[in-house]
Amino acid sequence: MVYLDNNATTTVDACVQESIMQGLSHYANPSSLHYGGLAAAKDLAESRSIIAHSIGCEDIEIIFTSSGSESNNLCIKGYALANIHRGNHIITTSIEHPSILQSCKYLSDNGFDVTYLDVDSQGFVLEDQLRESLNDNTILVSITHANSEIGTIQPLDKLLRIIKTTKPDVATHVDMAQSYLKTKYSEYFNLIDMASFSGHKIHAPKGIGFVYKRNSITLQPIVHGGKQEGGLRAGTENIPYIKGLATAVSMYTEDDVLYVHELQSYLVSKLQEIKNIRINGPTEPEMRLCTNVNFSTDAMDGEYILKVLSSRGICVSTGSACSSRYEKTSHVLKAIKCPIEFIHGTIRIGLSKYNTKSEIDLFISELEIIINSKKSFRLFG
Repeated sequence: MVYLDNNATTTVDACVQESIMQGLSHYANPSSLHYGGLAAAKDLAESRSIIAHSIGCEDIEIIFTSSGSESNNLCIKGYALANIHRGNHIITTSIEHPSILQSCKYLSDNGFDVTYLDVDSQGFVLEDQLRESLNDNTILVSITHANSEIGTIQPLDKLLRIIKTTKPDVATHVDMAQSYLKTKYSEYFNLIDMASFSGHKIHAPKGIGFVYKRNSITLQPIVHGGKQEGGLRAGTENIPYIKGLATAVSMYTEDDVLYVHELQSYLVSKLQEIKNIRINGPTEPEMRLCTNVNFSTDAMDGEYILKVLSSRGICVSTGSACSSRYEKTSHVLKAIKCPIEFIHGTIRIGLSKYNTKSEIDLFISELEIIINSKKSFRLFG
């Protein structure tokens, strides 16, 4: 199998699997005071420290969750509900992950005012619109660092400085599920009040994520029933998966990122040689998530291409895996005004350190066969 859907989820590293098995041996509840509980609590503390160090924050500022989606819900809803006395206006963008958009819709249905910022043709937030949208009732701005569909990396340093210069008391939240460990953000991380992360995008298992929350930020929990995670996320901590996440974090290297950038450049160059191919999102490597290549063709439907590739052992995506089964038209492609003749012929490639140039060559070869096949059909004209 050639797996090119790593923006949806990644394979679990062998070392991560081993770490998970070790975590399973410490099966006691980390809240228990006996020997077994203390051993599990030690695993929890050590893992929290590794993860905190990776983003340069204090251990106490890390809250473990089950996923990036839960992390987004906790940050958006938790902050809004805890700070409604300060205002009821939230700003986000039109190309956010569904977990953010749905959280904002929930709040909008319950008395909050939500502004959705537009983006340009490459998916970048309009800076002037952000500045003009901030007002005295604004309490939170949430912007995804790297878009999961088209890979656009927002210039967070500029955007965050606009927010903090215009309205210093407005809290900032950044969804970093896709960008974590793959981009640089240390220079402006001090401008981020909350951030969301997911394990299964970096070769840890599905079912584990975490939140960074600045100590001064107050959240209302959305999962009740216990005092775990500083009282913000009830439920016995998943020690095996937390250990696996910490191992994945410690294994990720700058060389991995550079290698994936090389694969990305190679793939883009090959795609640009094919007629009727449109690359969606930025073409400059520094402005695009290294794991992401999103392209469209007006030759045929993306789902048709996906299914034929799948029958030949090549796994790709037509968009965000969190919503592609339920949405026929991508809200992200609509937002960047992708031409209608291309919008339904979209394929998303997700690369990882385990992919090779030979796999890309095979994908390109099969893609050209499909597009040039007599069985192909045009959607328009």
